[in-house]
Amino acid sequence: MTRALLLVASGLALALGGCSKPHFTPDKQYGTAVPLPDPVQYLFPPMGIAKPIGWKNGEMPKVPAGFTIVPFATDLKTPRRVLPLANGDVLVVESSSPGTEPALRPKDLVFAFVIGQAHGPTKAGNDVVLLRDTDGDGKADQRSVLIPKLNSPFGIAFSNGKLYVGETDGVREWDYTPGQTTVSGPGRVVTELPGPPIDHHWTKDIVVSPDGSKLYAGVGSNSNIVENGLEAEKDRALIFEVELPSGAKRPFATGLRNPNGLTFNPETGQLWTVVNERDELGNNLVPDYLTSVKEGAFYGWPWSYYGPHVDVRVKPPRPDKVKQAIAPDYSLSSHVAPLGLAFAPADWPAGFAGGALIGEHGSWDRTVFNGYEVAFVPFAGGRPAGKLQHFATGFIADGKAKGRPVGVAFGPTGALYVADDVGNVIWRIAPYNSAVAKPAAG
Repeated sequence: MTRALLLVASGLALALGGCSKPHFTPDKQYGTAVPLPDPVQYLFPPMGIAKPIGWKNGEMPKVPAGFTIVPFATDLKTPRRVLPLANGDVLVVESSSPGTEPALRPKDLVFAFVIGQAHGPTKAGNDVVLLRDTDGDGKADQRSVLIPKLNSPFGIAFSNGKLYVGETDGVREWDYTPGQTTVSGPGRVVTELPGPPIDHHWTKDIVVSPDGSKLYAGVGSNSNIVENGLEAEKDRALIFEVELPSGAKRPFATGLRNPNGLTFNPETGQLWTVVNERDELGNNLVPDYLTSVKEGAFYGWPWSYYGPHVDVRVKPPRPDKVKQAIAPDYSLSSHVAPLGLAFAPADWPAGFAGGALIGEHGSWDRTVFNGYEVAFVPFAGGRPAGKLQHFATGFIADGKAKGRPVGVAFGPTGALYVADDVGNVIWRIAPYNSAVAKPAAG
């Protein structure tokens, strides 16, 4: 009976959402100064769910001329993050939600059911898996579970002989030397992070500073726009700066609804992130974004978006906080769900060197699908400098998802590794002149 009611309610939600047509195409919202339509509030917002079907018969994403793509590893269990090491090994975080969030409103049940249809049937491993390419052909031929049975892991980083994993309730570390295929013990808790019982945005992404002295951890909000109360948002919607090895932490930047893809730009040393903005305001609100992370900055959530644009749903209003809110650096357009970020090395082909590659998981709060790709934003002088380009595409076709990109990261030979949590694949994308992964025949 519950399932039948949910099916009826989700059908109604999709029908009502369909009454709201996009006012413009996503490309109008690529860049720094972008149009923002008036917000609209709904009984149920616009929704569109791509049914997951996976890749069939050797299908692969499409990449630009001058690049090749191969499946580095297949048959994984919901790979979310990927970390190539200097010795050529590739670590993959397989993870799933802790599934602890309560349904406090009737439409929470509908959202949970509808969004649940976007995930494939594979049960996640909640492990860190090691992949190894022993013959240099660009495909892994060995794999082992490096760290098993973690608590909804997501972020992963390596620095100064330590391997760090961001679980949903904290950051853990192990002594590690590249080449090891196992680690010893349960690891040491570096710092605790907000986790269950609500844990609305459960992913905890991490990155270590270039000098190895600090770790940065992103913590998403515990709601869309504080419907669980402000008390539930303590130490949420922010990026922590964590001292190493002590684990002492402080808020580094706040007002970031769901920051992921924490990455240092190697050209400037500046911390950058991609952010999933708020839902339920329409097809083209609010744009997700790419931004540098300024120490002490406030980015608006929950009281405002894109700088001073007030969200009237949030009570009580805080005009003092709205005045503090700064606008992000670059709009990726609305509801693309960016989860991964990496900067291309300087020896990548002309037009791509130094730019940002972004894993866009794909929309649900929109009647026309958006995201479902690896996007590229050109940079110059350490800043975005041009229109977003569709770099790796073909993850969605005819309303069905063959794959959904999540984490992206570069290996030591300049190849880009992409975690695809619906296709259960790690894709390897490389320039034709790469040391491995030459263009396939035909």
